[in-house]
Amino acid sequence: MSISPDQRITLHGFNNLTKSLSFNLYDVCYTKTREEREAYLEYIDEQYNAERLTNILQTVSDTIGAHVLNIAKQDYVPQGASVTVLVSEGPIVEVPTDSFDKNSTAMPESVVMQLDKSHLTVHTYPEFHPEEGISTFRADIDVSTCGEISPLKALNHLINSFDMDIVTMDYRVRGFTRDIKGHKLFIDHDINSIQNYLSSDIKETYTMIDTNIYQENIFHTKCKLKNFELNNYLFGYTKDEMDSETQKHITGLINAEMDEIFYGRNINSSKR
Repeated sequence: MSISPDQRITLHGFNNLTKSLSFNLYDVCYTKTREEREAYLEYIDEQYNAERLTNILQTVSDTIGAHVLNIAKQDYVPQGASVTVLVSEGPIVEVPTDSFDKNSTAMPESVVMQLDKSHLTVHTYPEFHPEEGISTFRADIDVSTCGEISPLKALNHLINSFDMDIVTMDYRVRGFTRDIKGHKLFIDHDINSIQNYLSSDIKETYTMIDTNIYQENIFHTKCKLKNFELNNYLFGYTKDEMDSETQKHITGLINAEMDEIFYGRNINSSKR
């Protein structure tokens, strides 16, 4: 069933559709020495600590029109952070007074369990190549909602919040809801690509490839930064401090790393 923006179908009960948007975002850097690698990881850990990630997810919640119920966040040693935000389509009106301490920051278990289908999560994973001097930072983000609120509204904000070289996105609508006559609705909005919801400046910044299964309401888009400037991938110095052969070698390593992530397969090292 095709639904235009000006149509509104009366449903039988609550909108039970679950809409899930998942991101994998990658930042690549060349770190020649152990000291450079440690400095890069320290920088990433500071840039994307639990506090900043929480602020990003809170803005996402505001953007999609959700209500924050509970936040759990954690910085890890030596690197990495995680944040989980439970949200709902509307504010919670009825809360069991016998199990809810007004001075507590946590919601009662019964409410958390009831609303665990609507959540925002982010986890970070710094890592490095053991031999070639490549360090890669990955952030995994999931925005899952039920009801009418849509995670697609958060697309542009999330991409702009992270300065990344590779972005892969998966969007899926699961379950079904019913209209007043009992007719099942497996999707409540028109979409043929995640790119439909991306801003024009993001589309101009990245090369994009789609892999979609329309009949299953599954959409996949991956993005690779178009413009390459070597200085953006060096940590603590510039390309002017190295000869042309070294610049060429490092450029090949970085591009190979980005291509492997983008295409999802290893590239023969002889081509580097």
